[in-house]
Amino acid sequence: MDWKEILAPIKKSAYFEDLWKNVLSEYANTQCFPPRKQIFRALELTSFQDVRVVIIGQDPYHNDGQANGLCFSVSESVSAPPSLKNIFTELQSDTGIERTRKDLEDWAKQGVLLLNATLTVRAHSPNSHKDLGWERFTDFVISQIADKKEHVVFILWGAFAQKKEELIDSSKHLIIKSAHPSPFSVYRGFYGSKPFSKVNAYLSRNNLPEIKW
Repeated sequence: MDWKEILAPIKKSAYFEDLWKNVLSEYANTQCFPPRKQIFRALELTSFQDVRVVIIGQDPYHNDGQANGLCFSVSESVSAPPSLKNIFTELQSDTGIERTRKDLEDWAKQGVLLLNATLTVRAHSPNSHKDLGWERFTDFVISQIADKKEHVVFILWGAFAQKKEELIDSSKHLIIKSAHPSPFSVYRGFYGSKPFSKVNAYLSRNNLPEIKW
C-alpha cells in the first residue's frame, strides 16, 4: 500500500476539499510556510511502506526560510532553532553522533516520518493555522500507521504530541514519551531521555534496520 491509496478516502471527502480551499486562500492572501510545494514533503519523502519511526510536531516554524515540510527540520541556509539544537545535543549525549546537517531529509528517507499535526502556518504567527482542520487529516495518517503496521516507534515530545497516544495501540508499537526539546522544558525530562538509542534497540529486537541518525 502507498499513501495515495491510504489517503484516498479522506482526500476525496468534502472535509478535505474545504480544508484545501482554505489553505490555498491563505497562501494566496498572506505569506505562509512551508513553501506550498513542501506542504506534504513528510509524506513524499517517507513512503507508507517504509515508516519505522514517527516523530510528531505541532506546526511548522513561522520565521522566514525555516520550515521545509518536516517537523523540527530547517533548511540548511538558516541557523538551527533552539529545539533542533537541543535535539542534536541529546543525540550526541545519547549516541555520540555529532550532527551538523539541519535538514532532516536523510532521516525521512530512512523511514522516520517527521509529521507536524498542522502542516501550514502564517508567517511570524505561531499556531495560526491550528483551526483550519489539519489535525483531522494528520490524525488519520497516524491512525492508519498504527492500525495497518506493526513495530513502529512513535516519539511524542511534550504534552501536545502526547495527546496522540490515544490513536496508537501500544501492544503493537513502541511509544517513547518525554518533555519537549524546547528551551522551556528541555531540562524537565528531555535531556537524558535517550530516544535515539531506544528507537534502534527496539528496531533491532524486531529485526528491522536501525536508523542512521
